[in-house]
Amino acid sequence: MVSLHDERLSYRSAGDDGPTVLLLHGLASSSASWEQTLRRLGTDHRVIAPDMLGHGASEKPPGDYSLGAFASLVRDLLVALDIESATVVGHSLGSGVAMQFLYQYPQFVQRLVLVNSGGLGRDVSIALRAVSLPGAEYVLPLVFNPHSRGIGSAVHRAVGRMAPWLPVRISPAMAQVAYALSSLTDPETRSAFVHTARAVVDVGGQRISGTDRFYLAARTPLLLVWGAQDAVIPVAHAYSTHEAVAGSRLAVFERSGHFPQCDEPDRFAAVLREFIAGTVGSSDGEQAWREALLANSARL
Repeated sequence: MVSLHDERLSYRSAGDDGPTVLLLHGLASSSASWEQTLRRLGTDHRVIAPDMLGHGASEKPPGDYSLGAFASLVRDLLVALDIESATVVGHSLGSGVAMQFLYQYPQFVQRLVLVNSGGLGRDVSIALRAVSLPGAEYVLPLVFNPHSRGIGSAVHRAVGRMAPWLPVRISPAMAQVAYALSSLTDPETRSAFVHTARAVVDVGGQRISGTDRFYLAARTPLLLVWGAQDAVIPVAHAYSTHEAVAGSRLAVFERSGHFPQCDEPDRFAAVLREFIAGTVGSSDGEQAWREALLANSARL
């Protein structure tokens, strides 16, 4: 736990030596979604996975839950932990935070890894679009409340007991979805969820795209990882981004959904480790960012 601006921020860490890797979770998720990655990469990397404000064990204050605010929080965390730069890995909403972080603080980013990323196209699940509708904050408490949490816990225990005899496997990714839904029974978490979702999604889909700024990070190694079975954000976004960004790498996990790091943890860690070892981290920082911006700007 670390205190930033009088607010408690929780984070997980693994390893003390080797390249530094920063893992950013998605909406209504937490650092727990990176548990398998922490365990595998921590043997030869220093790995940090925070719970963003409004999520997990971190505080959930009323305030700014925009991508810019999250990016500033990530910068402050790295400074507090005396980390000068890292390979930044974002999942879903965390990818949007990672892209915003690179845009605001390029000197901190050696490499960028986007996993089932938000912010690369308009398409997103209907369930997330519904959160942007007026009155959603009044409907959610009817669905997610202490009573439903008790029912959900009972069902979870029953499924756990029956899992060895069920005809289908209960995947780790399903456990992450269950965690996300159960977390919304807490009023403060639910409020943070609504504010965060509305900062990036409206009824038409995703409101924010990072694709128009990729030219600013042309010399930052980029890896895209996607689960082909993703029902939240389509894999088509991965293919179009990979085609648009010269030199980017793409790994599609055919058997995974929205959480490839949970569905196929060994492969995910191997792909990530290979990418870090096989690329030279960007060290250009703000000067390269400034030059790229000026080269693509003109007075009208």
